[in-house]
Amino acid sequence: MISAFSAALTTYHLSFPPPFQSQTRNQTRIRSDIQTVNPVNLLTTARRSLLHHSATAILLFSLSGSDAFAESAGKFVEIAGSGGVKALVLRAGSGETPKDGDEVAIHYYGRLAAKQGWRFDSTYDHKDETGYSIPFVFTIGSGKVIPGIEAAVKSMKVGGILRTVIPPSQGYQSTSQEPIPPNFFDRQRLFTTIFNPTRLANGEGSTLGTLIFDIELVSIRRS
Repeated sequence: MISAFSAALTTYHLSFPPPFQSQTRNQTRIRSDIQTVNPVNLLTTARRSLLHHSATAILLFSLSGSDAFAESAGKFVEIAGSGGVKALVLRAGSGETPKDGDEVAIHYYGRLAAKQGWRFDSTYDHKDETGYSIPFVFTIGSGKVIPGIEAAVKSMKVGGILRTVIPPSQGYQSTSQEPIPPNFFDRQRLFTTIFNPTRLANGEGSTLGTLIFDIELVSIRRS
């Protein structure tokens, strides 16, 4: 299994677009009272391609029921008190860590395990009128976002980038939880997969809602 996974991972290096886009100016346009990091040249093109596609391979491998890869790599760790969210630090942040009541802005790539790592949403696709990406903003402790994302963000520092594997229990429990894909067809495909009654009745609930999110903590605004 390990060798097959490694071979698959190698093929993912070759031809896919990067997950993190280089920025030429601060995209978030957040006021000066917010601590902000401008993600200029976050990663090289080759590494960005690797990050984008290794996510699918890592996620699918994790669903096999084996932790051999995570243990051998020694990189993924479970976030304390998260209910089983596992995280890999792609870049350590150097800013502050958010706490309950803080308003945070993040960029993310969201993928669904049950659809072979299908990317159902990305804030980098959410553009303003000038063509710059709009981050997702929420308040820590508000209960509006899925628990796995909140747990991950609370473990980060501003400027950090984290890859998280979120189990169904910490993912979407309803269609009203954020982040919600703005595209109707992506939203429909996501929720009809996660909440498929036939597959849930067949005992597939432990895999249908498994998510992988690459998260960048852009800024914190204190309440």
